[in-house]
Amino acid sequence: MSELLARLQGDLNASRKAQDKPLTLLLGTVLSEVKNRRIELRCEPGDAEVIEVLRKSIKKRRESVEMYDKGGRADLADRERTEAAALEKYLPPAVDSSEIRAAVVTAIAAGANTIGSLMGKVLPQFKGRVEGGTINAIAREELGRQG
Repeated sequence: MSELLARLQGDLNASRKAQDKPLTLLLGTVLSEVKNRRIELRCEPGDAEVIEVLRKSIKKRRESVEMYDKGGRADLADRERTEAAALEKYLPPAVDSSEIRAAVVTAIAAGANTIGSLMGKVLPQFKGRVEGGTINAIAREELGRQG
């Protein structure tokens, strides 16, 4: 069992003992998503796969926040924000944007001159540590400077 998965499971047990229903529900949902991922992979997921599940879960919650804000449901938007923040605690520390920018500039210098080829070279370097959208924005900005 991965270290992160064990931590999530331990926190779920602790939240059950503390009778923290919202956290218990949130962690239970995430752990069931990890279990589904294990079935897809047909093997025990490592930390990278668990982080991927967490990122997708956070992304869903952020999209829900936008929808609830547009719909005037501040109560539901606040709940989704709280859940996203609770899940972010399990992610590794964020990568500095200057590190991403340096990788993008290096890839451009190596001949990647389209967004697709650039993302193909840079994304694997940061897999599980940075959202693709962040890398994409920096890549587009750097390509704009080059062109």
